[in-house]
Amino acid sequence: MQKLSNPQKTIEIIQKYGFDFQKKFGQNFLIDPHVLDKIIAASGITKEDFVLEIGPGIGTMTQYLAEAAREVTAVEIDRNLIPILEETLAGYDNVTVINQDVLKTDLAAIAQEKNGGKPIKVVANLPYYITTPIIMGLFESHVPLDSITVMVQKEVAQRMQAGPGTKDYGALSLAVQYYAEPYIAANVPPNCFIPRPNVGSAVIRLTRYQNPPVAVRDEKLLFSLIRASFNQRRKTLLNGLKNSSELSFTKEEILEALQKAGLPENVRGEALTLEQFAGLADALV
Repeated sequence: MQKLSNPQKTIEIIQKYGFDFQKKFGQNFLIDPHVLDKIIAASGITKEDFVLEIGPGIGTMTQYLAEAAREVTAVEIDRNLIPILEETLAGYDNVTVINQDVLKTDLAAIAQEKNGGKPIKVVANLPYYITTPIIMGLFESHVPLDSITVMVQKEVAQRMQAGPGTKDYGALSLAVQYYAEPYIAANVPPNCFIPRPNVGSAVIRLTRYQNPPVAVRDEKLLFSLIRASFNQRRKTLLNGLKNSSELSFTKEEILEALQKAGLPENVRGEALTLEQFAGLADALV
């Protein structure tokens, strides 16, 4: 079968099945073989690997993954795509398609069954509205991960990679960088998709750390502090923490912790590194 990365083939399949793009699922199908090659290269997939694909669509990237990996399981939420996937992936005997919502799927059980519980590689062209819940869900659940290579909105990729003091730096940057090392592998213009999205995209690889780069006594408190400090970005860290509904520290306790962590009382959250947030969290325990 001709590859779906050929735009004519994609249009032919969509028309054959009378497929309607669902806005609620944020569907944009890749039609550029160069971008697909870059995704496969960035993910570092070999014939030894089991790959979990999230949102295979009509199977464009799945075809490339099936040729590069030992085995692929693709989780697709839209049941209208299942008959299409049955046709487009008929030539590959190492692909399993599951018609489920990935946020409600037991991915740890899949990793156990398909890969003996060893770390898996995740590859996805993610709908932009659900990028963060999916990525954070993968990190926070007990899925053994080697890496996540995803197509996301360009500005989201920039936020994941951003450092302190930049406009893109925020809670997402810190959360991602606590769990993984981000690397933007490619920028992808809108004309590489059907239908064309209104924004540019980027391929980012998140290589999971075996251990977080900072040690912290209370991980939950660390993330509460990070969220509180960026919820009111223009305020000082002291005011952000004091006004947070998630935290119950007094102004005096926060001032004492800032002092203990070696931070000035007028500092803003956007100036702090992950290490400094961890130091502050430890000072508050």
